[in-house]
Amino acid sequence: METHISCLFPEILAMIFSYLDVRDKGRVAQVCIAWRDASYHKSVWRGVEAKLHLRRANPSLFPSLQARGIRRVQILSLRRSLSYVIQGMPNIESLNLSGCYNLTDNGLGHAFVQEIPSLRVLNLSLCKQITDSSLGRIAQYLKNLEVLELGGCSNITNTGLLLIAWGLHRLKSLNLRSCRHVSDVGIGHLAGMTRSAAEGCLNLEYLTLQDCQKLTDLSLKHISKGLTKLRVLNLSFCGGISDAGMIHLSHMTSLWSLNLRSCDNISDTGTMHLAMGTLRLSGLDVSFCDKIGDQTLAYIAQGLYQLKSLSLCSCHISDDGINRMVRQMHELRTLNIGQCVRITDKGLELIADHLTQLVGIDLYGCTKITKRGLERITQLPCLKVLNLGLWQMTESEKVRSNFPERATRGGKGKAGCQIQSE
Repeated sequence: METHISCLFPEILAMIFSYLDVRDKGRVAQVCIAWRDASYHKSVWRGVEAKLHLRRANPSLFPSLQARGIRRVQILSLRRSLSYVIQGMPNIESLNLSGCYNLTDNGLGHAFVQEIPSLRVLNLSLCKQITDSSLGRIAQYLKNLEVLELGGCSNITNTGLLLIAWGLHRLKSLNLRSCRHVSDVGIGHLAGMTRSAAEGCLNLEYLTLQDCQKLTDLSLKHISKGLTKLRVLNLSFCGGISDAGMIHLSHMTSLWSLNLRSCDNISDTGTMHLAMGTLRLSGLDVSFCDKIGDQTLAYIAQGLYQLKSLSLCSCHISDDGINRMVRQMHELRTLNIGQCVRITDKGLELIADHLTQLVGIDLYGCTKITKRGLERITQLPCLKVLNLGLWQMTESEKVRSNFPERATRGGKGKAGCQIQSE
């Protein structure tokens, strides 16, 4: 007896539909009544984020989203009042307004007029008209917020951070990228240094301070004292921090990822401070720090040997530094040494001999390596990604080599890893 798909129980159909992408989930709902009913089962839409253009009134939009259990929304363009969204989805969990340039304090103020206990994630990145006034509303009515993205909101000041520190005690992730007015005072508010005014966001685990140019080592002191649960700290492009600030960070035992990319005042001495502390870092990025050299690799081998990811792009390291590091780095999975122009085949051979767990390596712009070193690297047993941008074999090497010429353009190496090149 032949069995047709229409004979399947709705629960089985829903299970099948859950594997479809978002567009196909919508399409199967148009096939027939049985499929529509099955496709509206909440398990089909679990974790889905609705991406909406809010242009004209659509009375069925939000009832439809709620019927499917969708509680995460991204607004791609906002030509209606934000309150239209909040009223339509009272149980919303995540609201992404990134890039909604026309969102103002007034519009946000009309939307947030009462507590929204379900909202956990709010993304206001690049909403450039938002000021401290909006943060006051957020701190008052979004008490359960855990993730707040404010990257590129250049009108935010220390007063806004005081409001966050006063009202958002459950916050776990905060992005302040390029908030140019934020200084040590604001970080002190977040870290609970002004308890008389605000308790602070002492549960923070992820903090992005990229390109906050007014920050100094005092901010790092505040962070080390108050934000003891911090796991990920991004300080890239913070030109005001120095080696001395690393002393404060060196005993943050919960910290497992530190980004110091393009921090011009960080040198080998700063790495020494980190290595001499009690850190258990898994990831470290000191790329484009011009004062980082071979001595940093020696310090890493002594005190940060548990690293799984290390980025040293454009640092002044050589084969000698690689030799001083590789024998201790048994856990290393990702190594980025692009534009380290002093690295030669000798360095690659040391990497191939000792860093046998490497999954990815960046050799972009390493102009002194040749086919010989490259062939050794491609024999690494776990290697999956190899970036070779700006690397070229000479014509004579291509003729003599069995290494595929297509590898210089992008292809598969001998170990089956993906070779990337520009």
